[in-house]
Amino acid sequence: MSNHSSAAHSQSPVVSKDTFGHKYAGLIFGFIGIASFSFSLPMTKIALLGFPPVFLGAGRAAVAAGIAAVVLAVTRTALPRGMQWVRLGVVALGVVVGFPFFTSFALEHAPASHGAVVIGLLPAATAVAAVIRGKERPSKTFWAASILGAIAVVVFSGLSSGAQFHLELGDIYFLAAVVCAAIGYAEGGMLSREIGSWQTISWALIVALPVMLPMAFTSVSGLEWARVPALAWLGFAYIAVISMYLGFFAWYRGLAIGPMASVSQIQLLQPLLTILWAALFFGESVGFAEWIAAAAVIACAGVAVRARVKTASTR
Repeated sequence: MSNHSSAAHSQSPVVSKDTFGHKYAGLIFGFIGIASFSFSLPMTKIALLGFPPVFLGAGRAAVAAGIAAVVLAVTRTALPRGMQWVRLGVVALGVVVGFPFFTSFALEHAPASHGAVVIGLLPAATAVAAVIRGKERPSKTFWAASILGAIAVVVFSGLSSGAQFHLELGDIYFLAAVVCAAIGYAEGGMLSREIGSWQTISWALIVALPVMLPMAFTSVSGLEWARVPALAWLGFAYIAVISMYLGFFAWYRGLAIGPMASVSQIQLLQPLLTILWAALFFGESVGFAEWIAAAAVIACAGVAVRARVKTASTR
């Protein structure tokens, strides 16, 4: 991997708001990313059939980092500079370490559908992080739609999964995962505007590798590999390659095009998609009340993404 000249670093931002000349480009990329993430909780639950939670957190990051290293080497991508390394560390702590580990621990105590209830708070949390980090100023209409959307997601997920609305240990882990993801998403979206979306997640994985690799090895020291079911391998492969790496290509690009607060509301659809997959692939039923709640979620998401969001460049 070679370092480009300073001239290369002084170019315009890698991602601009007129990417592909489409005003909805950020939302389109955001949806692709969220659609890929919507399988993460059920796939993690499946992977737990054969692997300990620590390995799912560290192992998927190590595998994704290996792929990222090859991609960065082949493309001869320029090295990040100065404070960009620190910011990559923040991204790594949020989405490479924090979110995967906390969700893996949470799923030992709660079903994936129950996690969808708590993860429904992530769009609002990401919007708050975008306000703090990206200096975005969403309108009152945005906040109203975002809050109502979060409530609708919780109701929808609860109705669909039969989850009880009281705090448990798994919920505390899920809440910690939400905070980590929101911070990692906001910082990653900002950094993607400078060095690119896939470059951001690739370097973040490399930054975390010295910790993740030994942790992955030690976490499976006594594991009987021959007894790990094929289904667990499938779940692990998905969360390592898609959830931990390729999904971020689209998600960070969407956030970079932004506004981040608006694009973040696409996450309101993630629990709906997660439960939809459960209905399609596992035969779980979705009743009339759930469809009404789902319609409310989609309506709130539509209002939120269309609401005005002021950014530092527009003030």
